[in-house]
Amino acid sequence: MNNAVAARLQKFRGLMRADKLDAFLVAVPENRYYLSGYQAEDMNLVESSGYLLISEARQLLLTDFRYQEEAKQESPEFELVIYKEGLRQVLPELFTSLKVERLGVEGHYCTHSLYQDVEEAIKEAVPTAMTISCEGLVEGLRVVKEPEEIDRIKDSLALTEKTLAGVWDILKPGLSEKEVAWKIEVLIREGGGEAVSFPPIVAGGPNAALPHAVPTDRKIQAKDPVILDLGSKLRRYCSDMTRTWTAGVPEQKLQEIYHVVREAQLAAQDVIRAGEDAGQVDAVARRVIDQAGYGEYFGHGLGHGVGLAVHEQPRLRKKGGVLLEENMVVTVEPGIYLPGFGGVRLENMVRVTRNGCEVLNGRELFYPWKDN
Repeated sequence: MNNAVAARLQKFRGLMRADKLDAFLVAVPENRYYLSGYQAEDMNLVESSGYLLISEARQLLLTDFRYQEEAKQESPEFELVIYKEGLRQVLPELFTSLKVERLGVEGHYCTHSLYQDVEEAIKEAVPTAMTISCEGLVEGLRVVKEPEEIDRIKDSLALTEKTLAGVWDILKPGLSEKEVAWKIEVLIREGGGEAVSFPPIVAGGPNAALPHAVPTDRKIQAKDPVILDLGSKLRRYCSDMTRTWTAGVPEQKLQEIYHVVREAQLAAQDVIRAGEDAGQVDAVARRVIDQAGYGEYFGHGLGHGVGLAVHEQPRLRKKGGVLLEENMVVTVEPGIYLPGFGGVRLENMVRVTRNGCEVLNGRELFYPWKDN
């Protein structure tokens, strides 16, 4: 068995025992890959490429004809079960053979229809059985990254930085947001990326006041702030990076908010370390922005975990209670967004260490006139 998969399954079974679960049905694609190495992608939320069914003694990969060869090759340590008429068809017999009384499911991800099918199937097999929604059980393992995972994240980020540097060199007034977004996608693919980790955000002028703006046909104008938020997916692992570009020396107001955002980012990075409350890290950055008079214009959390998914645990946000651990990988992305004017967001990725954090970004792309 693959050593990483074997170790992860061992840890996961320990969590199952702690929750007194006889079996667990894995539906989240990233969790499925993490525990099995099975790489097939889901077409959409209601068209899965497969599920894992894990008990103390057995691990099964349930899928259909389209994916059976991939499953055999990528997850040879899993028993393969092929369903012809959907997952519901094979579950009762499996639940009976596994003697399932307490089944864990990923209720935070399953559709209502899938959850109903699972409940009906287990009641048919074992009338006394219970279906238990377990949010974040596998995600709790994924939150601390293994050395190979960190290497893959670094490689993904290097591709994203190379892409951004390439775009940075050609940016100029007259290009549309859509044109720049497409160039980002092309460069990531040409650089070897499997995909973008999310649709790129290219937001110029007043559109930069929208934290998750969708690229439009609007053309970039002289002295516009342009928020560029992009990420790649390489060897399954994601990256996420944001910089704010402008043509020439911008007006004083933009310089001011850029400087505040950069100060907030640096202040937050200075306090990140194992054992620190994620909410306190958010508070440090928020305090810098508040004291500059822009607190109401920073309305999202400071950052989030990145790994197999571009947004995962832990979250750096006002709501605290989550302690950072060594080898978590998180973003640090404060922003200020002024309606009708534009905005600034700056995003680094960092690895939490015992005594601080390692900034994973190698290319800064910060404006020097902002840090004076």
